[in-house]
Amino acid sequence: MASIVYIKLKKKIKAQMEQRILLQDIAEVVADQNQMELQQMPIIQLTSKYGTYAVIEAIHVLRVVKHAFPHLQIQMLGPVHSIIERSPETRLRKKLFVFLTWIFLFTGSGLAIMNFHTDVSMKKVHDRIYFLVTGDQVDGSLWLQIPYSIGIGVGMILFFNHVFKRRFNEEPSPMELEMYLYQETIDQYVIEHEKVRAEGDSNDSTSPR
Repeated sequence: MASIVYIKLKKKIKAQMEQRILLQDIAEVVADQNQMELQQMPIIQLTSKYGTYAVIEAIHVLRVVKHAFPHLQIQMLGPVHSIIERSPETRLRKKLFVFLTWIFLFTGSGLAIMNFHTDVSMKKVHDRIYFLVTGDQVDGSLWLQIPYSIGIGVGMILFFNHVFKRRFNEEPSPMELEMYLYQETIDQYVIEHEKVRAEGDSNDSTSPR
């Protein structure tokens, strides 16, 4: 009776430029026999022709494993594609990019909040509320403006469900949900785009010259 091998592709991995991708890099393997040989089996060699992304189909992994171990019975589980993202950036460049992005977002969001309060004349609104409550006419009601400013920050923290790395509960924040949907859309686009490009390359290679 043939030994059964279970292979579950990972949805997405990151790899270095020109890296040799092994089966253990893109999949989880469970086998009674030849476990180490299966895990160390080369699946693809990344080259410059793949660009930033490479898509590995389950059928390709099946062919490679079946060619090397024809006596094994293979069961493919999980996703039918595995996305390989090549990351040529160094850690220093990533930290610099994050820092610059943080500066731009902090400056832009601060200006947006200030412009909004200027457009709606928030200072006059606070002065008017102060007059209605106390009957005194003042120019700048700090006892309203300071709690209001603190409330904006607290409201943003509660909305995004984060204080640095600390979470208040296990529910995803609206930003996390949007980022998840965005990443899902990007991954689906990459799969379809790479599939079309692979079909185009195949047609070019088989067309008469």
